[in-house]
Amino acid sequence: MARHPELQGFQLDSAIERLPARAKVYVVGGAVRDALMGRTSSDRDWVVVGATVDNMLAAGFTPVGSDFPVFLHPRTHEEYALARTERKSGHGYKGFTFHADPSVTLEEDLARRDFTVNAMAMNAKGDLIDPFQGFTDLQNKCMRHVSPAFSEDPLRVLRLARFLARFLDFSVAEETMDLCRELRASGELKHLVAERIYAELNKGMGEVKPSRMIKLISKLNAWGELAPSCPVPFSGFDKPEYDRLNGLSAAEARWVYCLGFFLDVAQIKALAKSWRLPRNTEDLAIVTRQCLDFLAQCTTDSSSFGRFFNQVDLYRKPARLRQINQLVAQLSGEGPVHVFVEKAVAELEQGHYKTFVGDKITNSQPSEQVAQVASEARQAWVSELHSRYF
Repeated sequence: MARHPELQGFQLDSAIERLPARAKVYVVGGAVRDALMGRTSSDRDWVVVGATVDNMLAAGFTPVGSDFPVFLHPRTHEEYALARTERKSGHGYKGFTFHADPSVTLEEDLARRDFTVNAMAMNAKGDLIDPFQGFTDLQNKCMRHVSPAFSEDPLRVLRLARFLARFLDFSVAEETMDLCRELRASGELKHLVAERIYAELNKGMGEVKPSRMIKLISKLNAWGELAPSCPVPFSGFDKPEYDRLNGLSAAEARWVYCLGFFLDVAQIKALAKSWRLPRNTEDLAIVTRQCLDFLAQCTTDSSSFGRFFNQVDLYRKPARLRQINQLVAQLSGEGPVHVFVEKAVAELEQGHYKTFVGDKITNSQPSEQVAQVASEARQAWVSELHSRYF
């Protein structure tokens, strides 16, 4: 074991020093991998070997969760986990029994991890501990499982997929692909909870090339397992769709493109329910679908615009329509409809609509229903605006 030049080590602060002399603390996983790649890591995972729960509490660490012993550092609030082993005991990513005590070694803890490049550790001096040749796989840009136990956790298929979206020059070891196929055939993917499916896919949507994530899942023919009875747009993607997807910069815009451009409103709602998608993402995708349907009608008269503006709730949520109008124009090409929608949003935001309708209501007859007057005034405002731009 020798110090690696890319690893800077870390300071043994007062909380760590309060642990028993037999306890050893290590940085593990992605932070070590990223340091070896010269990448900045957003957080660090810590493992403590040779300590008990009581030792951690006495040193000032705060326990979190109940599934396994994890503690928050009293000052940095980073997570420190006791070294542990695990055994498959049920379905899904939660179907494991954990065992943690001072006898569990660092190598045993690393052995339960997903990929060799994530199964490396660093001590305070910056020494690299690499029992599964993760550094070699890192140099060869290869994602390889640590052990056959990889196939016991279905979430690892999605983690592999999103890692490919981040590390663009990495490939997957064939034996690891074989285990992914076994996982897909076993039916274990069906036991993943919706929140975890969305969480992993959403992380992948925020990476450099989400197309690589989607391609791997499609190659495994796994969409039917992840979203039973729901149409999934990604399964039919080809190069033009992948290029458009990768060309968008934000995860939310990528979701809206995938859903709104390829599913109808009922299908969007079904998939959103299946994966517990954020309500805002669902709403944006639905408005996108409604915009595309309106464009497909090829009708630009004022009455059609009036109905469309009511459908997409322009009058209460103008900023939302502007966001989607710009996205659709970016992907489909800008035309007269997009220009008019933008002008309508601008007029509304400048207060012209409110003034127009207010005047109509003020000058209405006492016998007239306010709601009816407002509805007619709304259409009159659209018609007046339409006459100036068409």
